[in-house]
Amino acid sequence: MTLEQLRIFVAVAEREHVTAAARQLNLTQSAVSNAIAALEQRHDVHLFDRVGRGVVLNELGRSFLPEARAVLARAQAAENALADMSALRRGRLAIFASQTIASYWLPPHLVAFHAQHPGVELDISVGNTREAVQAVLEGAAELGFVEGEVDEPALTQQVVGADRLTVLVRPDHPWASKRRLQPRDLTAAAWVLREAGSGTRSSLEAALAVAGVDAAALAVSMILPSNEAVLAAVEAGAGVTALSESVAAGAIAAGRLLRAPFSLGERRFRLLRHKERYRSRAAEAFVEGLPSEAAA
Repeated sequence: MTLEQLRIFVAVAEREHVTAAARQLNLTQSAVSNAIAALEQRHDVHLFDRVGRGVVLNELGRSFLPEARAVLARAQAAENALADMSALRRGRLAIFASQTIASYWLPPHLVAFHAQHPGVELDISVGNTREAVQAVLEGAAELGFVEGEVDEPALTQQVVGADRLTVLVRPDHPWASKRRLQPRDLTAAAWVLREAGSGTRSSLEAALAVAGVDAAALAVSMILPSNEAVLAAVEAGAGVTALSESVAAGAIAAGRLLRAPFSLGERRFRLLRHKERYRSRAAEAFVEGLPSEAAA
């Protein structure tokens, strides 16, 4: 049974006339007759009584007509849904972002997209960079946003923004009064760090390597799974850390933490997409609204 056969059956049933149905469907009379015959033969039933040169729905045909109409209505609803998704009147876009990006960089872009396409549901997941990469690889997220470069050949990577890591200390820490820190100073302090696999951790390790400091030589007193937990621990006196300036802005403005005099340089935010998976209209529209580096 095909949708075309159902469409022809309904047209004939409503008119009880093959020629009139053929005219309405823009088909030949023989094509309509053949479709009805194929439907009846396929299921070994008779849906019409042939009376003279016309056709009349029999009891079985009358019982089947509401079912056929319901199937065609569902098919039309599905077609309308696809049309709406294509026109971004409805749909869903899954995004996975690392913590810093999700908390500080991404929200304005989400708000702007929602204002333009309010019918598209934005499904946002937050984790570390490693989890974002895995989500895009598995198709659980169509777009991923992470800090730093990722070594994964199945994904494309596009720069969409940047920030700076800053070394943070309490106002009573010895580093707070120094004019400049030397690389050797970094290995003499207790550190509070994000977990391995986070963009913040990998960016810090890369920046330290450029400065000639082996990250493995740091005295790590605590490893925590979120930016907020790291901030709280450092404010409580657990050691020093390095976080995004965006993350630390509130604590710095309130005087709870200070920037230590050691530059870790800039790090870039990257958009991840799978090279081979289908790219939805919603994803393309979201990317077009990002800085020009992403849409290129």
